[in-house]
Amino acid sequence: MHKQLSLVVEPEIAFDEINLKSHLDKLLHIPSDAHAHIRPLKRSIDARGRQVKVNLDVEVFINETPTQRISFEKKYPNVSKSKQAIIVGAGPAGLFAALRLIELGIKPILLERGKDVRARRRDLAAINKEHVVNPESNYCFGEGGAGTYSDGKLYTRSKKRGDIRRVLEILVAHGATEEILVDAHPHIGTNKLPQLVAELRESIINAGGEVHFDTKVVDFVIQNKEIKGVVLENDDEIIGEGVILATGHSARDIYELCQKRNVLIEAKPFAMGVRIEHQQSLIDALQYHRPERGKYLPAASYSLVAQTYFKGVQRGVFSFCMCPGGFIVPSATAPGELVVNGMSPSRRDSKFANSGMVVAINEVDLKAYEHFGALAGLQLQRELEQKACKMAGGGQTAPAQLVEDFIRNKTSKSLLDTSYQPGLISVDMMEVLPDFIGNPLREGLKQFGQKMRNYASNQAQIIGIESRTSSPVRITRNNETLEHLEIKRLFPCAEGAGYAGGIMSAAMDGERCAEKLFEHYCS
Repeated sequence: MHKQLSLVVEPEIAFDEINLKSHLDKLLHIPSDAHAHIRPLKRSIDARGRQVKVNLDVEVFINETPTQRISFEKKYPNVSKSKQAIIVGAGPAGLFAALRLIELGIKPILLERGKDVRARRRDLAAINKEHVVNPESNYCFGEGGAGTYSDGKLYTRSKKRGDIRRVLEILVAHGATEEILVDAHPHIGTNKLPQLVAELRESIINAGGEVHFDTKVVDFVIQNKEIKGVVLENDDEIIGEGVILATGHSARDIYELCQKRNVLIEAKPFAMGVRIEHQQSLIDALQYHRPERGKYLPAASYSLVAQTYFKGVQRGVFSFCMCPGGFIVPSATAPGELVVNGMSPSRRDSKFANSGMVVAINEVDLKAYEHFGALAGLQLQRELEQKACKMAGGGQTAPAQLVEDFIRNKTSKSLLDTSYQPGLISVDMMEVLPDFIGNPLREGLKQFGQKMRNYASNQAQIIGIESRTSSPVRITRNNETLEHLEIKRLFPCAEGAGYAGGIMSAAMDGERCAEKLFEHYCS
């Protein structure tokens, strides 16, 4: 017998296999001698009321063999002697583009400026402990891209980019837990992502694809408005049927190369601000309406949005990339810059919660940078990152201020414990941030403090600066063909091109670009 049920249960039932089985045994009157296999299908937490509940869809197989859960099989054709296409960047978009090309019978040549995921760890340690930034290997550059050292969130609001279930199943086939198929807001965790990324790479290589690390693209081979290939830092040229450009939002040299080579780019909206850090226990208490979350509930998250006005211009202020039970990390990509970001381990068991708290940047903010053309926002980013670095001492120590002190325009005499390894220094953050970010941020935090008690108190601190929320530049493409508007065979892809953000949407965009390249030039 096979049954599917939708339940509303307590966390201790939803998150405990033994308790769930006991609950279903009673609910379905399953005989004690029957063999029952219980499989959760979907699980989401509802914390809106005073009592936390969990919405749970399950299927139960009673004296029956369970059906196969995953339809995807990790079987790839050998493409070692096939036509080849070039992918620049080995983040989620590049990796999934490579796998999709292989499925379509095309050999991917995957080029990554950074190191493989194991070698990359040494450079991350150098940033945290010695404040040394390797511009080719850091939290943004290297195998897996910025996504490898992130919260590993696997949900997206974009339902039109591709097959979400397919991407999740590919991740499971390469080592992710099946829990990501169940939870409404799945994540993998930064401690498990490196091995997963390495498994994806092995699938590419085993199928005859190529993956090259420490391989930086410095020029395009363009003839008659058509890209033929790329030029590497060692002057080698690689030629292919097309180029998928999946370089991520921090590859500023690629934007500058596009501008230099007259590859059409344009400015796009983006946001900047700070990271805000609380004790996770405070966020748990606020969200779950109880003193402690207990052993069954996961670390609580939040999403906040406010509308403010500054000099007559409306300014959105919003939380971004919230990392429950996580850490703040230094994400600069060049010496003399200071950038912070957040990540979480799979268990989300850090005592800290952090989130980006950012302000939308408007055209009026970029007036002073108009002579940079489409790179105006990039230049603003760069100047603020350099200013923050200089004000905090020139290394990776980050400027910070207690939240209530920031709102009241008081310099903090001391700061709180932090997850940020390079350390903090007390600074008036209004001296770090321009007024069009600082003033709306103050107003936004006031509003959030009215919604969530103690959220905007001195039990929290802001740490600067969070400047790489998304690319300030878009590499233009046709909405249908995904090909560059002017350069044939060039497929700007995912976050670096301004079209997707986050692991899932980037992976799906990578697959779509691979399919379009195949459809137009290889089929």
